[in-house]
Amino acid sequence: MTRLAVQHQAVNLAQGFPDFPAPDAVKKAAMDAIAAEMNQYAITWGAKKFRDAIAAKYLRHYGLESDPEREITVCCGSTEGMIASLLAVTNPADEVVIFEPYYENYGPDTLLCGAKRKFVRLYPPAWRFDPDELRRAFSPRTKAIILNSPGNPTGQVFSREELTVIAGLCQEFDALAIADEIYEHIIYDGAKHIPIMTLPGMRDRTILVNSMSKTYSVTGWRVGWVLASADLTASIRKVHDFLTVGAAAPLQEAGAAALALPGEYYACLARDYQERRDTMLQILQDAGFPCFRPLGAYYVMADISGFGFASDVQCVRHLIEKHGVAAVPGSSFFSNPEHGKTLIRFCFCKKYETLRAAGERLSELERR
Repeated sequence: MTRLAVQHQAVNLAQGFPDFPAPDAVKKAAMDAIAAEMNQYAITWGAKKFRDAIAAKYLRHYGLESDPEREITVCCGSTEGMIASLLAVTNPADEVVIFEPYYENYGPDTLLCGAKRKFVRLYPPAWRFDPDELRRAFSPRTKAIILNSPGNPTGQVFSREELTVIAGLCQEFDALAIADEIYEHIIYDGAKHIPIMTLPGMRDRTILVNSMSKTYSVTGWRVGWVLASADLTASIRKVHDFLTVGAAAPLQEAGAAALALPGEYYACLARDYQERRDTMLQILQDAGFPCFRPLGAYYVMADISGFGFASDVQCVRHLIEKHGVAAVPGSSFFSNPEHGKTLIRFCFCKKYETLRAAGERLSELERR
């Protein structure tokens, strides 16, 4: 979609990267680290200063204690963190439970491991799962469940009650929870992010994956981490070492500065994104799109069934080629594309002028 957006000079509301600057203090820390010649390999599983900062952040925000020497692995973004974790803990013919609609990497990640995927639907408008359906997806062959909360593409935030159901099944079936928490600080309307690792019985059966990308607006840096018990971490580090060796050393130094930012930074981040979300919702509603109001992350799923397009892909191509606005087809987030053919996803991690430009172009869209 980004390539098509560039080709047609469209406003890119498809790929989830900010078009506004990263925090000055974080950028300066990276430049200072490069100038100080921190340009060679860091320890393969992460520079000590950065791992210490990660541990301090989780203790400060969630009361979650961790050993940076034995339980934290720095990766090349959460993308690598996820595949390294899956490769480390799954064997061919293991089963992995995935909620759908899902972030599109989870499906291929699981296939690369030779595992079998078991999909469980999240149902609109609130994108909640059916506990009985989730239970039926678990079996003695279940190795792990992947959960992304706050979620991409729907913006759902799992409640404590929902997490308790998931945790109970993990313990009953001796399965792991692999939690992608990259949008942890981007939450709205009083929603609260609760790491499933903090629930009773889940400390040693959760693999927590995260990254600097979304919280600090540095998606191109590719610096993330995995937090897990020491035995799981030992396996994850082996896979990580042979996948990428290590993340960029000067950017890890900057990461330590970023994770030390005061609490007000995260409060401002959530407030700012909530304003952008509300702006995006109004733009889409004015253009005639029924929308699903997200509680977290920075995406909006919109219903296109009233516009008369044969598919989501046709709709997205029309928006790009005729109106100059790029979105993502909903079918890319489902194992069965038919389930997403009336949905498309817009992202709103953009400057207000970018959002307004998209609004002006979408205002010309007519229902068929």
